[in-house]
Amino acid sequence: MAENEENIAPENTAPEATNAEAPATKTSRAHRSQKVGTVASDKMQKTVIVRVDRLVRHRKYRRYVRRTSKFMAHDELGATVGDKVRIVETRPLSARKRWRVIEIVQKAAK
Repeated sequence: MAENEENIAPENTAPEATNAEAPATKTSRAHRSQKVGTVASDKMQKTVIVRVDRLVRHRKYRRYVRRTSKFMAHDELGATVGDKVRIVETRPLSARKRWRVIEIVQKAAK
């Protein structure tokens, strides 16, 4: 038993040393919310309106109801109406724009 405890002790000290270094080298950001939706409008310069659909269960009838939210997102990629895009939460870019397009998942059929 004593031999097993001696072998375990050095292993327990190694992770503590790495945990002590982690806060000093931490450069990653906090988790940012991501959503996937369809571009509803691209009439602004470098801004698109993304429609995000979600299913919510009705309390009384226990059926799923589709709810839609619209988000204004900064677009450097050139998404057009009908494209499926992934948006990520970011700092406020204007009065109503707090999202950024990071990827065009699927281009719209022409």
